[in-house]
Parts: sequence; structure tokens; C-alpha cells
Amino acid sequence: MSNKVNIRRLKTGVPGLDNLLGGGLPEFSFNLIAGTPGSGKTTLAHQIMFSLTTPTNRALFFTVLGEPTLKMLRYQQQFPFFDFNKVNDSIRFVNLSAELLDGDFDRVLSRISEEVQAYSPSLVFVDSFRSVVQAARQNELGASDLQRFVQQLGLQMTSWQATTFLIGEYLEPETESSPVFTVADGILWMSQNLQRNSMVRKIQVVKMRGQAQAPGLHTFRICDDGIQVFPRALIKHSDEVKSSLKINSGAQRIPMGVPRLDDMLGGGLPVGYSLLVVGPTGSGKTILATEFLAEGVRRGEPGVIAAFEKSPSQLLDNKLSPLVKAGHIGVIDTRSLDLSIDETLHDLIEMITRMQAKRVVIDSLSGFELALAPEFSEDFRGSLYRMIAQLTDMGVTILMTSELEDRYTDLRFSPFGSAFLADAIIVQRYVEIEGQFKRAFSVVKVRGSEHSKDIRLFDITNDGIIVGETLSDYAGIMSGRPTPSASHV
Repeated sequence: MSNKVNIRRLKTGVPGLDNLLGGGLPEFSFNLIAGTPGSGKTTLAHQIMFSLTTPTNRALFFTVLGEPTLKMLRYQQQFPFFDFNKVNDSIRFVNLSAELLDGDFDRVLSRISEEVQAYSPSLVFVDSFRSVVQAARQNELGASDLQRFVQQLGLQMTSWQATTFLIGEYLEPETESSPVFTVADGILWMSQNLQRNSMVRKIQVVKMRGQAQAPGLHTFRICDDGIQVFPRALIKHSDEVKSSLKINSGAQRIPMGVPRLDDMLGGGLPVGYSLLVVGPTGSGKTILATEFLAEGVRRGEPGVIAAFEKSPSQLLDNKLSPLVKAGHIGVIDTRSLDLSIDETLHDLIEMITRMQAKRVVIDSLSGFELALAPEFSEDFRGSLYRMIAQLTDMGVTILMTSELEDRYTDLRFSPFGSAFLADAIIVQRYVEIEGQFKRAFSVVKVRGSEHSKDIRLFDITNDGIIVGETLSDYAGIMSGRPTPSASHV
């Protein structure tokens, strides 16, 4: 056999799922959609079916459920992907409950064969396949009978040039249905877990023959439009090397929008860097982030902000209001419950791409962690690392803020040890001078670049942030000592 067989990949119509599958479902493959009860298996099957079905690409949906087919369709038709015009025209539903009553597998195969030959479908679904397994147990049929049935079904579907989906409820991927898992070309595993008051749904491509799939568990939501998958951000080694080369090559710099701060950073913030601004409450982190975005708009660089501590209405009360209303700055809705980092990353990438944004603000990491479902907050550092790497690889420049308790004597840069993720760090703090609290900040780090080591005072006025003298110069002025020029950085 010298000629390579090219397998066409079918687009599922489920946002994000094709990325997990490696480009789509292999045509004429034998697939299993399995998982825990209520995890969305039937909804996923219907969404794929209605997306792929056309007048020349018809589907048969066999049901062996205890409930009537009409009851199942009553709920599925609430989703916009459900097309009434395709039912009984391009899609036919067949109930196999009667054939399973006596557990005669040959009778079930015969009925399926008759329907397939009469209808000539390109897609075949059997829901729920676990009912077949339970029927085998009730009639004391052995595993060999079940395996023979599955093998015959798979061979028949392949010979009929049909892409097949078996749907069933199982508690673990390697449970009693081993014959099904062995014969299947592709296995999609779906689950839902309750942690405290948070519900988290995940999907895994356990197996997909002939193509590379995205490994691991990925979150998904069942929303008004159906199922949407949020692929987990993966970092490629080549991307890490490319980012390292970019950092050491003297990247172009962008201004922050705060006079004298660019000088402290060594000429501005390098493009594609991630900047972490840390400080106690009220120290001016969000205001600095606002200046950063506003400066980008002035220079024709759209921006995006994901605000976890302020609602959109609060954001529109400040300097960003006219910029957001004019469409120069996009706001990510972070008010949903049980967020995952992958879902937030998906929304960010979508808005960045649509707006061609150059600057991104995450305000704040502390609020971001609180907004996550407990399952995701446990691996916050690792997930945040993948998120920042993917965003900076797109060429955008990121400013992140983080709440930090001011202990006056301790010098810390991150409450969760994530300072290593940032290419640059600015620390804001309070200092007590002659019975007054004053704000001060310093540039702690700019990777691959010289920067000021000064600690400078700053004020927040109606005109924004005003950078003042160094702490040592201010102390000299107050004591009457001669000091170096305050403009020196």
C-alpha cells in the first residue's frame, strides 16, 4: 500500500471543540461520547448533529432511553442550533426500546441495519448506549456477547460510510464498558464536579485515532447557545525560545502615560512585556492602569481591560468612560460565577483579535483568584503562567495589578509568589513622613534593561499621577540639607 489515505475532518460546530480534536472529527470514525449523568452528552451530540446535517448529509438518531423521544426533543429545541426544518427531512429519530426488552442483540443490530439501509445516513447516533450494557446484564449475557455486538456494530457503520456516535453514562473512563472503549476510534469524556458552591464542567479527548489531540482536561459551559469549550492554554517550547529572544533583543518601548515614569523604566515599557503593579489598597494601582490604557488610545493603540474588582458601571464613571463608549477600550465581563482562567483567556483573545488591541489590563490578580471556581484557584500560578505566555506571544503588552498588604517593614512583590511571571515590576507603598501618609513607588525589575533604583513620591490629582522627588531628596528638603536635582533619575 503506497498511497496515503487522506481522512477528511468534520467540523463539529461546537466552539472550541475542534481545537481539542486536532482539527475536527475523522470522517467515518466510530466515536463514544461518555461521562457522568447531566454532564451534557446528549446536548453535545445534538449540537454536532445539527451542525453537520444537510439534505445530502443526513443523520439517524437511535434512542434507547426510558423517556420518550419527544420529551428529549422538547428540551433540545430550546437551543438555537436546533433546526426544526431538518427534523424528519435530514434527521430521523428512531426508538429502540422495544428491541431491547428481551436483550436480543441480533434483533437490535437487525433493526439498526434496516433503518440505515433504508435511510442511507452519513451520521448515526445511539443514545444511551449504556442501556445496551444494562440490558445485557439483566438478561445474563456475557461480556463476549456485548463485545461481539459492539464489534459488529462498528464494522457495519464503517462499511456504511457513516460517522457513528455512541452515547452513554459511565462513572469512570475505564469502567465496565471496556469493549466499547477498545473498539472506538474516538472517545470524548465529559464530567461535572461540585466543589463547595461551584459547578465545574470538563471535557477530555481520551482517544482520537490518526491525529494529535490536545491533552488533559478542558473546561466547558452549557449556555443559552449550547456547549462552548475553552481549550486549556498550552505553552510550546518554540514559543518560549522565541519569547526569550524577543526579551534580549532590545524591544520597542511604549510610554506609560505618566511623566517621568518612562524614564524610571529605562525609556518606557518594552512591547510584549508583562508588568506587575503591586501595592496596598488605595495606593493608585487602578489609576496607573487607567493612564496606561488612555495613553495607548492617544497613540492609536486600542486596549482591553478585565476588571475583577469593579463592575462595568464603576469603570464608566472614571477616565475610561468616553474611551469605552467610543469603542477604543474593550471591557471583559468578569461578573460570571465559577470562572476558569481558560474561559477568561478565551474572552480576552477574542476581544483582542476583534479590536486589534495592543494593551491589556488585568485588575486585579487578587480579584481574579477570588472569582475563580475553587478547583481552578488551586493551580492559580500554573494557569496564570500559561495565560500570560499566550497573551505576550500575541505581541500585546500586559499590565496586571495585585493587592498587597502594606506591612511597612516587609518588602514583598506578590501575595501568591507569582512575581516571577512578570517581565517588569512596580511596587507602590505608603510611607509615613512627619505624621502624614504619602505614596511612593519604585521600579523593582525590568527584564533585560537598566532602570532607576530610586524610590519616588507621587500624588494622585485630577490630572492623574504626578511623580515627585526621590525619597532621599524629599527628606533633604524637609531637613534643609542641600540635595541633588530632583529631576535626576
